[in-house]
Amino acid sequence: MYLQVNGASTYCYTGGKPFDAAKPTVVFIHGVINDHSVWILQSRYLAHHGWNVLAVDLPGHCKSEGDAPASVEEAAGFVAALLDAAGVQKAALVGHSWGSLIALESAARLKERVSHLVLVGTAYPMKVSPALIEASLNEPEKALTMVNVFSRSTLAAPPSALGPGTWVYGSSMALGRRVLRSNARVNVFHRGFVACDRYAGGEEAMAQITCPVLFVLGGQDQMTNPKAAQLLVQTARTAGKAVSIATLPVGHHQMTETPDATLFAIRDFLNR
Repeated sequence: MYLQVNGASTYCYTGGKPFDAAKPTVVFIHGVINDHSVWILQSRYLAHHGWNVLAVDLPGHCKSEGDAPASVEEAAGFVAALLDAAGVQKAALVGHSWGSLIALESAARLKERVSHLVLVGTAYPMKVSPALIEASLNEPEKALTMVNVFSRSTLAAPPSALGPGTWVYGSSMALGRRVLRSNARVNVFHRGFVACDRYAGGEEAMAQITCPVLFVLGGQDQMTNPKAAQLLVQTARTAGKAVSIATLPVGHHQMTETPDATLFAIRDFLNR
């Protein structure tokens, strides 16, 4: 489905079901050098079990036009505009990695318009290695290889969200190349990493949210180590928020390495 958001054509995958703004809605937000397809199993399941799904391509990524966000704050403004364009008054937000920061900032701004907040593979501060930032700009293929090695707890993953026999590492490399080449004007790889690295509003945002929050963390995550999420966890608890934590025995890409466990954690949280 395409929506006009901030004057640009924006793609949202609806999980194979017609969009119906009257249903409870969940918005899926991808991370750096990804697109809507990383949520394929989770979004399809929820769409076929009573939820209205909007798995978005962020502006300037793959099927969505517009300027690629240069900051978490800019991307959060896009999420608010997306809900308005879709005619959705209230939604759950699910974000992975960079998308988790976008979801967090969006929830802080939107207050009661957000029913649930799910942060997958999150960290704060989400500092990125200077070497990785430099490589994403000048040697993107090298950086893509680094990210896909660091993101995986194994390079020979069991049958995943993409189906038995899928080479998860290879498919992720192909996705990264496709996302990078989808924008001829801006290096979305470098821009996304810089946005993660510079975001400084996490504690303030967490204190301002009004909904329950679920952390879905990877016990073997080398990109966003579970310890790096503890500042957000403690900030949420200190502020009296309802906090749930699911720690899965995988790396940074929970959606394809443990697709069912990731889905069930999100599903059960949304159904409470």
